[in-house]
Amino acid sequence: MRVRVLGSAAGGGFPQWNCGCPNCRGVREGVIPAVPRTQESVAVSADGKAWFLLNASPEIRAQIESFPALHPRGPRDSPIAAVLLTNGDLDHCLGLLSLRESHPVTVYATDRVRRGFSEGNVLYRTLERFAGQLTWQRLVPGREVELSGPGGTPSGLTVRAVALPGKPPVHLMERFPPDPEDNVGLRILERATGRVLAYFSGVAAVTPVVLEALQGADCAFFDGTFWSDDELVALGLGDKRAQDMAHLPIGGPTGSLAALADHRSGRRVYIHINNTNPILREDSPERAAVEARGWAVARDGMEIEL
Repeated sequence: MRVRVLGSAAGGGFPQWNCGCPNCRGVREGVIPAVPRTQESVAVSADGKAWFLLNASPEIRAQIESFPALHPRGPRDSPIAAVLLTNGDLDHCLGLLSLRESHPVTVYATDRVRRGFSEGNVLYRTLERFAGQLTWQRLVPGREVELSGPGGTPSGLTVRAVALPGKPPVHLMERFPPDPEDNVGLRILERATGRVLAYFSGVAAVTPVVLEALQGADCAFFDGTFWSDDELVALGLGDKRAQDMAHLPIGGPTGSLAALADHRSGRRVYIHINNTNPILREDSPERAAVEARGWAVARDGMEIEL
């Protein structure tokens, strides 16, 4: 299985367009050891021909151009077999609207995420210009689904959605009560090798379900949005804490670094990193702490072979 990180930042990217925090200011001015990042999306393939995108970032066009394996191989073509959505947050699904140019698109998502994106969304019509332009495939937590390649051919990959602690996206919080299908992780299996990729980019808590789903993964991507619960508050950038936004921070006695200290999988990578997170700085003590525990910090262009 081949894995390519197209984007590794949380919503807004790094630097964020309206943020002058020390990280964003430092990377703009070139005075800190850090590199810019686009919003989170990862491409996965078993054969290097049919690719599956995990989330569709608003920067999807530039991300496709940055990776030649996703370039068209003919006058009208795309190696992208499907997009898998982990939730309905805008930084995960807005990129779908950029895939509107007369090409069929398949999206795997829970019913809850599909309804949140399509119902009452006038822009959704751009993906309904011809029959079969957008095809939805349902993800049900706990149920394994075979991912189909071009023309319904086997891709060699299966996926099992895992219901994760989370919340509805901000724009839907007043319309729907929380539901287990609001936020899922993806456990992707390559049949030929038995290799497993666990992709959990948004997690509010480490529960027994989360631990079970991470068990035996050859590579695990995990929510690295914030280092501390009061990160935004301490920087004067807002009044919400990480937990208010359904993100488990990395640091602290109850953070993911401690909660997963005894959990052993293959490669472990933090992704969906907010622009304020000190792990973006390659010389920070927080970066040293995660690396000392065997974690990597995702960056755009990172590739992993399983």
